[in-house]
Amino acid sequence: MASPRVNPKAVHREDSRLLEMKNIKDNMDAKVDQLIQKAPESERAAFAKDMESFKEIFGRYVSSRNEVIDWSKIQPPRENLVVPFANVKPCPEDRKSDLAQKLCVLKLNGGLGTTMGCKGPKSVIEVHSGLTFLDLAVQQVEVLNTKLAADVPLILMNSFNTHEDTMKVVHKYRHAKATVHNFNQSRHPRILKDSLLPMPDNPKETGDAWYPPGHGDVFRSLANSGLLDEMIRQGKEYVFISNVDNLGATVDFDILNNLFETNCEFCMEVTDKTRADIKGGTLIEYEGGVRLFEIAQCPPQYVEDFKSIKKFKIFNTNNLWVSLKAIARVLKSNTLRNVDIITNPKRAENGQSVLQLETAAGAAIQFFENAKGINVHRRRFLPVKNTSDLFIVQSNLYTLDGGQLVMNPKRVFETVPLVKLGENFTKVQNYASRLQGIPDILELDQLTVSGDVTFGSHISLKGTVIIVANHGNRIDIPAGAILENKVVSGNLRILEH
Repeated sequence: MASPRVNPKAVHREDSRLLEMKNIKDNMDAKVDQLIQKAPESERAAFAKDMESFKEIFGRYVSSRNEVIDWSKIQPPRENLVVPFANVKPCPEDRKSDLAQKLCVLKLNGGLGTTMGCKGPKSVIEVHSGLTFLDLAVQQVEVLNTKLAADVPLILMNSFNTHEDTMKVVHKYRHAKATVHNFNQSRHPRILKDSLLPMPDNPKETGDAWYPPGHGDVFRSLANSGLLDEMIRQGKEYVFISNVDNLGATVDFDILNNLFETNCEFCMEVTDKTRADIKGGTLIEYEGGVRLFEIAQCPPQYVEDFKSIKKFKIFNTNNLWVSLKAIARVLKSNTLRNVDIITNPKRAENGQSVLQLETAAGAAIQFFENAKGINVHRRRFLPVKNTSDLFIVQSNLYTLDGGQLVMNPKRVFETVPLVKLGENFTKVQNYASRLQGIPDILELDQLTVSGDVTFGSHISLKGTVIIVANHGNRIDIPAGAILENKVVSGNLRILEH
């Protein structure tokens, strides 16, 4: 039987492609090695660890940048992969103390408050009753430790953007009934899109030449800090990971108990998708395994399908429960190096087009045994990404109980209202100056505000309220006003006298 004929042109193209990839990788490695040599000797070892992880992710990016996910292979997760929270058995009260001793809580604290016009860590923005995200996180752990006579530590993963300011703030918690640990995630150089070379020429270069490579870096950085081994030595078995700005992410012993009973190494909390969550990553089955699928990985022609509530009914809250020993095992086997890469194009301050190669913590789910999702109530996903979210959590819709936001029982609906504040409210300082008090929104369904609008004190908003001040106009909602299913437009000034 004759051997199949080989197309020499196809072979040549493949050889050329492999050679091009090798040259790109070699050029980047050489530049990164130069950066390492320029680092101060006292910082070189730690800097080299960051650069090795960068070289690894860049090498995978170069070799796979033309690969796209096969849409036809995407399937919704099987029923046993996503468990309804209603099916999770309640944890016996007498077991909670023992479980607490085996737990540590980790908050992803790498973000800045620039979206809301603040400088420094987002976690120090006041969100309720004069308390910050960090204050609430510490209070929650303190209450756990006091109530259960436990020693649950709070771990903060900072970025190079937030570490210094965070360290100044955590000093005030030194007498708290919660041990606060800090570690820094990696620092990677931005990549010049045209040349595929690093943007910075020197490790000490400031500005926007560097970036934190996403929260998928949490496992490697936790290990590099020594805290992973330390937690395991202390008898901790699970870590609960969540974004510091998700005020709904609190310790749930029903979930933790379920993980022990089912020997689950990795659990992702998901919740039902709404129109507000169309860009959120979702769990899928792909080539026989469970995967996290992000919108950045979606082929452009299928983006609208990705956003569909009918096709993808759940999304990732980024509340993750992970076995510490399993993290150590997966890192040792080096399988985490295959976690999906998210390519994030950006424009630098100097106008240059750059790339950031990032990973998501939830994407690691495919490398752990007995991994699953638990479909939780929406109240466990309460992020504050902008001043519209801040408006909701600062309102009478919520009260504080042991550092946790609890929905006011007088609210008839379980869902929160849809609030869209215009660009005049985008920055926290402007937002605060336009509100003499947060309105009563217990009966609010939807609020849209656009233009030059201010609110007096003791205002009540009910049903659907739309307030539009067109260009050149201003609307002052007077103190004590009650707006129910109203559209307010034009010009309304309250003059002081």
